Amino acid sequence: MAHKEVIFGLYNDEQDLLKAVKKAKAGHMEIMDVFSPFPIHGLDPLLELEESRIHIAGFIYGMLGTLTAFLSMTWIFTKDWPIIFGGKPYWSVPAFIPITFELTVLFACVGMVVTFYIICGLGPGVTNPTLDDRISDDKFCLAFDKAYVNEADARALFSATGAAEVNSKNL
Repeated sequence: MAHKEVIFGLYNDEQDLLKAVKKAKAGHMEIMDVFSPFPIHGLDPLLELEESRIHIAGFIYGMLGTLTAFLSMTWIFTKDWPIIFGGKPYWSVPAFIPITFELTVLFACVGMVVTFYIICGLGPGVTNPTLDDRISDDKFCLAFDKAYVNEADARALFSATGAAEVNSKNL
């Protein structure tokens, strides 16, 4: 992984962070990332982020679970173990519904979690560098890569928008 030098400002309030992002976008500064301890309403459109497509993967995983349950029960009850019990026919779709539902939910949940971990680069043994430990607690962070932004301009932006701290770090 290539090392990069980052300058970042820490804010105490999310409204100050939103104002800083607006001012940075107006000044055509390339924002590396914004960190927050909780989701901030209105930040996605400001950063021009696209909607996540993980729900498409969830639908595909759910359909895979539905097909797995339905096809396996069809095979079990019609070919492998064809027993008539309770007067039901071999192929009784209403009897398949509970297990089909459960496997649909199971496949969708597990598949989306695994997909999310892969997309985000998370998993066992992965250590991601952090800019400041307080970002996940009570601080809001606006970060710029020094390769794309002038440090003096970034410091001026942070002081004009009320950043509590301005720091620099090598990642």
